[in-house]
Amino acid sequence: MSTVELKLPDIGEGVTEGEMVSWLVKVGDQVEADQPVAEVMTDKATVEVPAPDAGTISKLVAKEGDMIPVGQVMLKMELGAETSGVAESKTEPEAKPAAKSAAPAAKTVNTSSGITPPVAKSDVLASPSTRRLAREMDVDINTVSGSGLAGRVTRDDLVGSSPSASSRPSSTQTKSVETFVPRAFTSLEDERVPLKGIRKKIAENMQMAKRIVPHFTLMDEANVTELVKMRSQAKEVGLRYGIKVTYLPFVMKALIATVREFPMFNASIDDDAAEIVYKKNFNIGFAADTPNGLMVPVIKNADQKSILEISAEITDLSNRARESKLKVEEMKGATITITNIGSVGGTYATPIINHPEVAIVGMYKMVKKPIFDDATEKFKTAHMMNYTVTADHRLIDGAVAANFLRSMFAKIENPAELLVGMI
Repeated sequence: MSTVELKLPDIGEGVTEGEMVSWLVKVGDQVEADQPVAEVMTDKATVEVPAPDAGTISKLVAKEGDMIPVGQVMLKMELGAETSGVAESKTEPEAKPAAKSAAPAAKTVNTSSGITPPVAKSDVLASPSTRRLAREMDVDINTVSGSGLAGRVTRDDLVGSSPSASSRPSSTQTKSVETFVPRAFTSLEDERVPLKGIRKKIAENMQMAKRIVPHFTLMDEANVTELVKMRSQAKEVGLRYGIKVTYLPFVMKALIATVREFPMFNASIDDDAAEIVYKKNFNIGFAADTPNGLMVPVIKNADQKSILEISAEITDLSNRARESKLKVEEMKGATITITNIGSVGGTYATPIINHPEVAIVGMYKMVKKPIFDDATEKFKTAHMMNYTVTADHRLIDGAVAANFLRSMFAKIENPAELLVGMI
C-alpha cells in the first residue's frame, strides 16, 4: 500500500501561501479522487482543496489556522480501500492498534457515493462549521432542508434532522401551569474563538484602509420613479432569457457615465511614487454578503457590457461567492466599488473604501413617499432611494463629491437619457 502526500497547490495570481481554515475530513476517512478535503483561504477567497486520488486519510499535517506555503504537505493518505488500522495526526491523538477480536465494526459506506458521510453537493449552502457538524453527527447534509437565508442549512436544521431530535418533547404538547420561580443567575465565562479565515482578512483590510485613507461621506436621495418603470420593463425582458434584472446594473451604468466626467473617482494613489494613477478600464466591484463574510466580486470592463450581460454576471458571481467558489482573479482589479446595503434594508451608512480605490458608492433601501411637485404645486407619490459616496479626501474634495453625486442622480432619475448615451 503506497502513501500519497497532498501539497497546497499553486492557486495562481501570485498567491504564495494560504490559511488552513477547516478540514473537511478526519483521519481514517475514505475519500474519492477530487473530493474536497480542506478549505484554504487565500487573499479574500476560500477555496476547496481536492484529494489527489482515492484512498484513506492517514495523517493531517496542517492545523486549522496555520499559514501554509504553496508546495507544503497538508495531509497524507494511503491508496486503496482499506487501512492498516493505525493512523496518526498532529491535530488528533494517535489511534492505538486494537486487538483483532476487539476491533470495532467498520462504518457503513453510502453505496451511492462511496463516502461516509456523503460530501455536500455544490448547491448546498452551509458554513464550514455547519458542514463539520454534519459529518460529526453522521447526517447527510444533502437531505437537510435549510431554514436560513437563501435556503442555507443551519446548526438548528442539523439538530432537528437528527434521529435523537424526535425524542425531545414537542413544542405543541400541552403543558401544565406551574408556579413561577425566578431563575438563579450565574456568571458565565466568555467564549474565545480564533480570528481566522475570511473574517481575519476582512479585519486586516478594513484596518489598513481606515489607517491610510482619510474618508468622508456625502449622503442624498434620488427620485427613482422612472428607474422603477424602466427596470420593470427590463425585468420582463430578462425573464425571457432566464436572467434576473435588478437595479444594480442600471446604477453601474449611471456610475460609469458619471466617472467619465469625474475621472478622479476611477483612480488610485501610488504612495511610493507619489503619483495619481488614472484607470482607463471600468472594473466595477460590488459587495456581496456571504455566509463566510463580505466578498467583492468584480465586473470587468463593465462599460462594454449590456444590462442583461451585467445582470447575468452579477447573479453568477454572487452565487459562487456564497458557495466560496470564486476564483482569486474574479475579486481583483476593481477600479471603484458599489455596495448595495438596501437589499437588506439599510437607510444610510458610511462604507469603507476598498483600498487602493479612492471611492465607494452606496445604494440603500427604496421607499415610497410624498414629494412636492413645483410644476403643479401639489404633492405626489414617488419612489425615493438613498445614495452615498465615500471618497478619499487626499484626491477628492467635498464640492467635487457633491457635483459627482448630483451628476449621477441626473442619470438615475432620467434613465432614458442614460440609455441614449450608453455604450
